[in-house]
Amino acid sequence: MYINCKGNLIDLSSPKVMGILNITPDSFYDGGKFNSDKDILNQTEKMLSEGATFIDVGAYSSRPSAQHISEEEELKRITPVIELLSKKFPDILISIDTFRSNVVKECINNGACMINDISAGSMDDNMFSTIAKLQVPYIMMHMQGTPQNMQNNPTYEDIVHEIILYFSNKISQLRVLGINDIIIDVGFGFGKTLEQNYKLLNELALFKNLDLPILTGISRKSMLYKLLDTTPDRTLNATTITNTIALLNGTTILRVHDVKEANEAIKITQFLRS
Repeated sequence: MYINCKGNLIDLSSPKVMGILNITPDSFYDGGKFNSDKDILNQTEKMLSEGATFIDVGAYSSRPSAQHISEEEELKRITPVIELLSKKFPDILISIDTFRSNVVKECINNGACMINDISAGSMDDNMFSTIAKLQVPYIMMHMQGTPQNMQNNPTYEDIVHEIILYFSNKISQLRVLGINDIIIDVGFGFGKTLEQNYKLLNELALFKNLDLPILTGISRKSMLYKLLDTTPDRTLNATTITNTIALLNGTTILRVHDVKEANEAIKITQFLRS
């Protein structure tokens, strides 16, 4: 299983790590931490040195009830960072965490190589056609509602069945457009209750039937700190535990704040399988 990033064939037969770089002032865990060029470069260098294959850059906070920002503001935040990282780390594989096709075009033109869309095209009608034109790997996530209302009252009759059907329909649309490199993300914490999140984690292996790479983003999320009655900064251990469960259930990419620990989980699970 390979994806093509800027001409580099990335082998996903062994799991990879995607390091999170939030350049938002209000993200749930690291909001406002990386607001200078020096901080951004230092954090990126740290994640790359610890073995991150991809760096996922986000300028729009999608935590529950996050403030909505304009496309202009998102571009103003993210474009200089893509240019900065591409200049400092010429071989870097940058993923862009956005649901806006215009942001996609600008960032790919400035050196990014992959798109991570929390809305799977549902918040921008031009997203799929833009991905088809640019021919870049596309991560599509399941979310019920929008970041502003997704946790109001998430309701499903059979969450696993409904999300598999959701992805099946989206995959068909993408294939018709000639998009080959597709990655799915069940969207932990995005329009799901605590119980629904853990049902998805427990039955994640069922999504392997879609025959696509699976990205899992659980890192320091509320499904961990609410269950354990703690705070995001105290959930590294819980993150590693759930990442390990996700890997054993077929996850291909771990999207994390803590790269070293994620790679250790990968090394141990891979050794078990060998």
